Amino acid sequence: MVNLAVLGSTKGSDLQAVIDAIKAGELPNINLKVVISNKPEAFILERAEIAEIETRALPSKGIKDREEYDKKLMAILDEYKIDLILLLGWMRILSKPFVKKYENRMMNIHPSLLPKYAGGMDLNVHEEVLKNHETESGCTLHYVTEIPDSGPIIKQKKVAIVKGETPDRLKAKVQAAEQEIIVEALKEYKK
Repeated sequence: MVNLAVLGSTKGSDLQAVIDAIKAGELPNINLKVVISNKPEAFILERAEIAEIETRALPSKGIKDREEYDKKLMAILDEYKIDLILLLGWMRILSKPFVKKYENRMMNIHPSLLPKYAGGMDLNVHEEVLKNHETESGCTLHYVTEIPDSGPIIKQKKVAIVKGETPDRLKAKVQAAEQEIIVEALKEYKK
């Protein structure tokens, strides 16, 4: 059994797909132990609470030193004996010691076909994709390394861009693709 922690700072749409897959019996190898957010008001925490998953808010406001924050985060993860970390809308760059400790055990979902649009976040990525007249976009699940959005790719999924596409519609299509590859990767993960 893989003890999973999810870190997120946003609404947690991708988390819902993981929760649904667990409830449907599609992820018998995954034990979702805790959802942690650096933003106590983030809906991802409420989503987890509704599903009766433990949550922890670890506010980052006022903590200027990244390593100091990450030490507190590591203590929580150690408490839950976490084997795998999934970053779903986690809006913080992680420190070297944190990344080193969880090397090859931390996945991040990114809303583009990396290496394109690395470093971009959320709707801004989709706006850039459309501004550049791309014909396709997609998402990438990758292992986290010290350089953001540059770790080994686990899975990618493409989505077509149609005439008249808006950033919001493209975001919805990419998020659906994200949810598919996250669940696929969790099914295949071995510790």
